[in-house]
Amino acid sequence: MKATIKDVAKLAGVSFKTVSRVINNEPSVGQALQEKVWEAVKTLNYQPNLSARHLRGRPSSIGFIYDNPNSHYVIDIQHGILEECRRQGYELVIHPCDSKSDGIVEELAAMVRRSQVAGLVLTPPLSETPSIVAALVEQKVKFVRILSGTAAPDALSPCVYIDDHRAALEITQYLIDLGHQHIGFLGGEEAHRSSGERLEGYKAALLHNGLEVEPRLILEGEYSFESGVQRTKQLLRETQQPTAIFACNDEIAAGTLFAARLMGIKVPQELSIVGFEDSPFSRQTWPKLTTAMQPNTTIAETATALLIDEIQSHRQHRDSDKQRESGFHPTLVIRDSTCPVSGRS
Repeated sequence: MKATIKDVAKLAGVSFKTVSRVINNEPSVGQALQEKVWEAVKTLNYQPNLSARHLRGRPSSIGFIYDNPNSHYVIDIQHGILEECRRQGYELVIHPCDSKSDGIVEELAAMVRRSQVAGLVLTPPLSETPSIVAALVEQKVKFVRILSGTAAPDALSPCVYIDDHRAALEITQYLIDLGHQHIGFLGGEEAHRSSGERLEGYKAALLHNGLEVEPRLILEGEYSFESGVQRTKQLLRETQQPTAIFACNDEIAAGTLFAARLMGIKVPQELSIVGFEDSPFSRQTWPKLTTAMQPNTTIAETATALLIDEIQSHRQHRDSDKQRESGFHPTLVIRDSTCPVSGRS
């Protein structure tokens, strides 16, 4: 049978009113009692009555807002948000949108009112667009941002940042250590700060090793398989071909591998390929792709937890001393798509 609030109260050794106060994040319950109640909720897998919370005027949903063509990224983020929502008794509302739309701010504000969400999880490029962030602050919408960088850019909202610069530097250094000196770089959309951060990390590694940054080997484009195919063909038609290619995500890298095969170029013997994110693309190709592992599900869980803490702190009219930002550093995963440059043991 489904557990009730009275079952939780009995297991925790408190009144059902105390359980109700804890679940509704009221400030009148001590920390020790809160922990007992939440432990009982977890043990019994108790699901709060969300419709009743709505009737009391307390939004019980979190909104996931995204504009990203990478389906694997979107699914991983969705799973992470959903996992944390379930832990804390919230529902998930998913809202894809066009970040370039002239009416994007009004669209998000209307979505918040219509769906009665307590807060929003913003992913790039929405989370990195100053006009959208400023408008949400002005309308007093609670949100958390997932973005590329080495620290939170400001104190406007909780943030989860990913150190793409350092990860890209380490990827490029790994290729240089294998003897590669002419390394192609295939970027993503300019609107995504991650593309710029990864490009700067790539350049920094080259310069640190006394190697030339060759503009002909750096091609802007999209975070897509097709873009990877087209730009790789362009690079491999150069008189002096690169011996390695750093693709800004695994989808681009998979396109690079496909193009190399079409042109009869052996991977990794004649061309080493590195991706980024450690998405299923990196493991479903042959050879499997060397990449940077970015734990998107964990990143999303962390972001959602920060957002919910912000929401609850606001409701209880207290200044939260809890962490309002968290950082992640993607780590190198070496697989079969890379090897020492031809002629080097």
